[in-house]
Amino acid sequence: MIVYIIDLVPIIIGMPVGLKQSSAVVPVGFAVTETAANTFTQAQVDLNLSPLDREVFVCLAINMDSDFPDAIANADTNVRGAFTTTSQTAIPTLQNSNCLSRLTADIRAAGFGDGGVGFTSQALETPPSTLEYIGIIATNDFFVSVEGRGNTNPKGLSGKVYGYRAVASADIYAALVQSEVLSA
Repeated sequence: MIVYIIDLVPIIIGMPVGLKQSSAVVPVGFAVTETAANTFTQAQVDLNLSPLDREVFVCLAINMDSDFPDAIANADTNVRGAFTTTSQTAIPTLQNSNCLSRLTADIRAAGFGDGGVGFTSQALETPPSTLEYIGIIATNDFFVSVEGRGNTNPKGLSGKVYGYRAVASADIYAALVQSEVLSA
């Protein structure tokens, strides 16, 4: 964060307008495991935000790691996961405005007599330094989900979100909550 003093008024570069940072940067860990192999499973993680104080969580970075897909000869397998600000019924794409991060781990083995070839695709673990933040969570929780395809064993996902608590002005808070809830 860069602070400039202009006419004895501090101007903070790197903070969303209408928000006042109220904590240091904190990591929040999360994990979810499929209830059965190849079953969409979601976990809700509480941030313990205070709606009475108009508290929000400003996400700076998200790290996610998934279990490896099962290597099965002649079969494609994968594990997909997502970090979202609202509850989902399936793994969303990054096109979904509530999806802040997503990952896919694939093993392509269809037509191969062995375990195939592995591929991994994931959203940025750490945003470019030109971004001030990657998302704002205005409600009290976030959701992480995992789903495998073609696996014989349940798969899991774990990770951390890095961010800070901030207090929003009344109009900004109302707009953030309404936007998050209505876009679900």
